[in-house]
Amino acid sequence: MRGPTYPRCDDRYVNRRYIGWSFVAVQLILLVALIALPERADWSDAPWLTGLAWMIGAGGGVVLLVAARGLGSSLTPTPVPTEHGHLTTTGLYRLVRHPIYTGVLMIVIGMVIGSSSVAALLLGLVIVGFFSVKARWEEAQLRVRYPEYDAYASTVPRFVPSPFRRP
Repeated sequence: MRGPTYPRCDDRYVNRRYIGWSFVAVQLILLVALIALPERADWSDAPWLTGLAWMIGAGGGVVLLVAARGLGSSLTPTPVPTEHGHLTTTGLYRLVRHPIYTGVLMIVIGMVIGSSSVAALLLGLVIVGFFSVKARWEEAQLRVRYPEYDAYASTVPRFVPSPFRRP
C-alpha cells in the first residue's frame, strides 16, 4: 500500500526536492572536506591500525553498493522517496533502515582511523551527526509516502544492526 503522491507542481514537492538536494550538497562538502584534510600524525599509524581502517572502509563500500542495488527502482540520489518506488524491507534493509548511510559512515570511520588526525576525528563526528539529521528528515518523508513505515521503523534500527534482534 502506498501513501499519497505529490504532483510535480505542488509546492510541498518542490520544497522537499530543494531540501533533499541541499542535504546532498552538504554531504558532498563534508566528505570532500574529510578527504582534503592535511595529513597529520596525532596518534599511531601502526600497520595493524592502517589495515583495520582499510577493512572498515572497504566493508563500508561493499555495504553501500549492496544496499544501493537492493533498492532497485526506489534508489534516488536525494532523501526524497521516488514516486514509482516501494518500501524496501528485505536484504540489508531487514537489518538496518539506512544501510547506504551505514556504508558511507563505515567509509568515514575507516578514513578517520587511517588519518591519524584529531581534525579528521572531529569532522567525522560532524558527519555522523549530519547523517543522523538527514536520516530523521528522510524518515519523515518515508512516513508520508508509506503508511507501513512506522511499523517497520519500530522494529529495525537506524544504522547499526542489533545483535539482540532476530532478522
